[in-house]
Amino acid sequence: MNQNTNETKNRDLADRLFLFAVRTIKFLRNLPHEPEFNNIRFQLSKSSTSSGANYEEAQAASSRNDFIYKNEVSLKEMRESNYWFRIIDATTTFEGDLFAELRFLIEESAQLKNILGSIVKNTKNNMK
Repeated sequence: MNQNTNETKNRDLADRLFLFAVRTIKFLRNLPHEPEFNNIRFQLSKSSTSSGANYEEAQAASSRNDFIYKNEVSLKEMRESNYWFRIIDATTTFEGDLFAELRFLIEESAQLKNILGSIVKNTKNNMK
């Protein structure tokens, strides 16, 4: 794989993480206004945006260890995002477009979690 292909793949993932954060923020506006959802809204807005921000930082890492660390943080934040979306799914009854968006965000967070996990694993393996 040449350098341009790697840069394109990195940019595609960065774009997916960015769009995931934007769609999450927009989705959160539709959560019920009961007090327990305030914490979910706060935590999910933090974790979904942090994942992309840490991935962006990893692209300018000062070392391979720094690259791994920032991607590990990105992975942890995406795992947390996926968790909160599953909580929302288990405690709400959205219909129509909101239900479809929730399903998309659960699946997208699972896919992003797998991609980030692969990046961390492969980078660690390549260091050996």
